[in-house]
Amino acid sequence: MHFSMISPSSGREREAAQQWAAGPYSEHQWLWRFFPAEEGSPRDFLFRRMDTNGFPRFYVVSKRAPQVLNDVWLVQTREYAPRPAIGTRWRFQLRANPVVTISSDGKSARHDVVMQRKKILLAERGLARWQEWRGHDKPALYELVSDCCGQWLLSRAPRLGFEIANESMLVEAYAQHSEKRGRLRFSTVDFSGELRVTDPEAFSATLCAGIGHAKAFGCGLLLVRAA
Repeated sequence: MHFSMISPSSGREREAAQQWAAGPYSEHQWLWRFFPAEEGSPRDFLFRRMDTNGFPRFYVVSKRAPQVLNDVWLVQTREYAPRPAIGTRWRFQLRANPVVTISSDGKSARHDVVMQRKKILLAERGLARWQEWRGHDKPALYELVSDCCGQWLLSRAPRLGFEIANESMLVEAYAQHSEKRGRLRFSTVDFSGELRVTDPEAFSATLCAGIGHAKAFGCGLLLVRAA
């Protein structure tokens, strides 16, 4: 495995911005240019975009080392073979697509955990729309996001090889993404905090394979550094 940072070369930021294809779907297609492969090949990389001074910087974990596209983009790569010890504490950042799978009439579908929680709360009160709920017990959106998305990650952490210090976790930047004609629609939320490794083998696999769905669109890559 390889861990890479792809960023505009110093002094070439505006040229890089002109070459970079913004937007979840376009961005995913653009990154493939650093990993040329035959058409139909499965995606073999995870990425996370984090902007610096208004310009994109991509962190990438991949099976293949990315190729240098041109001198406008700086590609820094190292081998990635994480071997964390049990009990090790790390600061973490994660952009994820929290969903829950609901089965109905023999079919299964993924649903945004925030929208699903809203649906349940409305059904309990016999309401059809969120705007109709005017009581003092109506939760603020940030509280709803923090609660149900936080529980989503906490419930998955044990099988992913870690546990989270609850008081350290921050859940923010909930957003829904769609392109014209509804071609692409998914939600993202950003997590950060401190974790402790409980299963080194499972945690190493998580660092390489990511967490959750929508990985093709910049979700799932768990970034860590020593606490």
